[in-house]
Amino acid sequence: MPKSSKNAEAAVPQNSLLAAIHPITKFGNDSYRLIQRCTKPSMKEFKKIALATTVGFLVMGFIGFFVKLIHIPINNIIVGS
Repeated sequence: MPKSSKNAEAAVPQNSLLAAIHPITKFGNDSYRLIQRCTKPSMKEFKKIALATTVGFLVMGFIGFFVKLIHIPINNIIVGS
């Protein structure tokens, strides 16, 4: 398989050692590229994300509470303790 200049990353080397190292180096390069593109969120964006996370935690907590609230009497009826 000839290597082209466009698909140099897509071609996997045939040497077993290089074939084992290639995914690790590709992951490292991709990770470095990702970190370079990341930006620090603005205060407005951070507050929006924090509010959405808080609402999510509260909703999941209330769902868990009500499921437990309904489960306890049903369990007592079934078990009959």
